[in-house]
Amino acid sequence: MLSCKELVARSSEFLDGQLGLRPRMSVRLHLAMCQHCRRFIRQLRLSQAVLRQLQPGQSAELDQLAAKLAELRRNNS
Repeated sequence: MLSCKELVARSSEFLDGQLGLRPRMSVRLHLAMCQHCRRFIRQLRLSQAVLRQLQPGQSAELDQLAAKLAELRRNNS
């Protein structure tokens, strides 16, 4: 069975439908048994859905906001 760390590493491929049958079944088995990873995958799916709904040009604004937040975090550390 996959570890949580391995699931995270394969999560993008899983969500994009790029895993073969055996790796996909390993991910599904892990998700059936791990509440934390199910929550992680749900959050990734929600993030993908939100990003798909962004208007053109909004991603640049979000990048700027993320950079400002990272700078604030560095300054407060």
